[in-house]
Amino acid sequence: MKQLVDYIEVKIPAKAEFVGIVRLTLSGIASRMGYSYDEIEDLKIATSEACTNAVQHAYDKIDSGEVIIGFGLYVDRLEVMVSDSGQSFNFEQKKNELGPYSAANPVDQLPEGGLGLYLMETLMDEVRVQIDSGVTVFMTKYLNGERVEHDTTIQNYEAN
Repeated sequence: MKQLVDYIEVKIPAKAEFVGIVRLTLSGIASRMGYSYDEIEDLKIATSEACTNAVQHAYDKIDSGEVIIGFGLYVDRLEVMVSDSGQSFNFEQKKNELGPYSAANPVDQLPEGGLGLYLMETLMDEVRVQIDSGVTVFMTKYLNGERVEHDTTIQNYEAN
């Protein structure tokens, strides 16, 4: 596994109006690293979804919460961490409740909520959710199309 080159951390109040700051920061970082326009848009959407989930669900209308966003810059990838210390949820249970999404289903028949989890998994190369005293979402996007299959560990990727 390649070494961490730089780490950048942003802390925002758990309010929707601050998610845009994270998007702008991420856009600058990803552009500097050499990601394409489409990859940057994917990163921004997935990260915005993780931040929005934290803002909407973690603190249950308490104004004092905060969301911490960390960016791990590596030679071959960008790792994004979105963390809150609010209420947690069962990621796998929520995923199973919502069921699989299919392109055959009309948009107006998609279940309400949960699309953010789907987007994160679809747009990023790796997604891991850690539930402790809050929720932390770890997402990885590789440079130069070094895409790995979803749910594949980095160790499996490097062994191939």
